[in-house]
Amino acid sequence: MLASASFSKSIDSFFGAVGKFFSDLAAVHWGALTVAMVLFALNLTLRSRAIFHSMRAAYPHERFQWRRIWGAYFAAVGFNNVVPARGGDVIKVFLAKNSIPRSTYATVAATIYTEAPFDAAIGVVVLIFAFTRGVFPKPPDFAKLNAFDLSFLASNFRLTLFLLTVLAILGLVAFALLSRRVVAFWERIRQGLTILRDRRRYLRQVVAFQAVAWLCRAGAFWFFLDAFRIGGSVGNVMLVFGVSAVSGMIPLAPGGVGIQQALFVRVFAHSASSAVVLAYSVGQQIAIAALTAGVGFVALVTIFRFRSFKEAIHAGRADRAAEGGAGEEPGATEARRGPRERV
Repeated sequence: MLASASFSKSIDSFFGAVGKFFSDLAAVHWGALTVAMVLFALNLTLRSRAIFHSMRAAYPHERFQWRRIWGAYFAAVGFNNVVPARGGDVIKVFLAKNSIPRSTYATVAATIYTEAPFDAAIGVVVLIFAFTRGVFPKPPDFAKLNAFDLSFLASNFRLTLFLLTVLAILGLVAFALLSRRVVAFWERIRQGLTILRDRRRYLRQVVAFQAVAWLCRAGAFWFFLDAFRIGGSVGNVMLVFGVSAVSGMIPLAPGGVGIQQALFVRVFAHSASSAVVLAYSVGQQIAIAALTAGVGFVALVTIFRFRSFKEAIHAGRADRAAEGGAGEEPGATEARRGPRERV
């Protein structure tokens, strides 16, 4: 009953915020909003370039195009911003893998996570700042927030712990069942992390691009805050980063919708009215979702020749299943692909 009531309240709050956003469109600063969207697109573009460099390090003898990695990245982010449970990650790995001749899923997935060390370091700084400002709710208070997924998990700690334990056990069972291929699997993982072993190249071709991407993202949030009359500042941008970090940990709703609203109302309670903050949270989410989904769909159609996100996901799952059955031999998928998927 409590979970149902929380879910209903969260949905009502979301649609109420959507209504507030559309009723106040005239008050939006469209110039600031346009700059914010350009900076956000530049942020994703720089990140895709960093991943491209990691893939080049893993596959130095293969020829493939950055525009395909860029398209895969935008398609994944766009899908994740409109559909829950991060199904876009399937699209990203599938499209990137099928853009690199004689590549494997394990290696391609590993290259994507070469961005993780720097992102994790920045994330820790952001969360420390957010939780020491005095306006960010402490984890025990998450259960009181008006967000179904976050409050449900926080108020049902034993169930959450049980689910995490089950997932860990299933992971160990899968590892045991695949033990015959463990050596080959880890070899492919190490191949994907090749760039990490060249510190100078990693700093120059990955971290440098990530750092500029973070600055672009910070600038985008600054202008989003200005566009919706909250007010851009270093402190407010850091709080937005903190909210994004927390909502990203629970990918049950597309783009963290619900969690972000509840947290934004709390952290900006002294900066603007709850109605303005809700309009900002939904408006920013709609703008980002429209931008990434739109660009991602165009990339999916024009670069990869898929007619929909659904078609790309089905193709990715079928390709992964077929390659798994074939023992994931490099180049096996290249022979099966049609002309439209080949580089």
